[in-house]
Amino acid sequence: MILQFIHWNISPTIFSLGPISVRWYGLLFAMSFVVGYFIMLRIFQKENLPELLLDKLSMYMLISTVVGARLGHVLFYEPASYFAHPMDILKIWQGGLASHGAGIGIVFALYLFSRKTRQPFFWVIDRIVIVVALSGFFIRTGNLFNSEIFGNATTLPWGFIFERVGETLPRHPTQIYEGLCYLILFFFLLWYYYKKDGRPRPGFLFGFFLVWVFGFRFVIEFIKQPQVDFESSMALNMGQLLSIPFVIAGIVILAWKPKITKQVSG
Repeated sequence: MILQFIHWNISPTIFSLGPISVRWYGLLFAMSFVVGYFIMLRIFQKENLPELLLDKLSMYMLISTVVGARLGHVLFYEPASYFAHPMDILKIWQGGLASHGAGIGIVFALYLFSRKTRQPFFWVIDRIVIVVALSGFFIRTGNLFNSEIFGNATTLPWGFIFERVGETLPRHPTQIYEGLCYLILFFFLLWYYYKKDGRPRPGFLFGFFLVWVFGFRFVIEFIKQPQVDFESSMALNMGQLLSIPFVIAGIVILAWKPKITKQVSG
């Protein structure tokens, strides 16, 4: 093959104005919500639901994603450090977000949203996972710009040498692997939603999402660098252990035949 490693030394900062810096990760994170909002708006319009309901759903999603991802990292990866310095939990700009925590936070928030608005839970979450898959693509692209969450050393010609963080060996660009996985899932979920004319079997999109995302996450962790030191001595790392319940839940949901209920408008 022609490729012989990629030297990656992109700055994570797009530009700075005095003390304020705009970073690729932050921009892509924001884009995931903006683009996701307009995709959900099309879905709501297709199903004749008010935009006000979508605005409320967006607030639930924003808060649950940030809070869940942050608390997930704190509790699953560095509890001793953060409990010793609890104010550091608020310093999100220093990094430290866990996708498993975000997943738990989103499920819990959507349950509350469904109770509050009387929308069936599976109706809500089946549509949300479409844009969550796209968000995963944006976020992993942000990780690439940050030169973080990369893989083990590789001799494959598309290996990345992350020079900005002092790496000298080519590494698996696992951010790209995961990002492409999420992008493929997004197109499949969106295609399936429209193939079923906006009426997929309740739970199918959510169950498929869980199996695909966390099944792939379980596999990709075998070639990914440990995020924290204690994972180095584990047969299965924390990301893999946390993925197993999600995959099992997805299989159970796909096998289950829930009673179909109609969403309530307004």
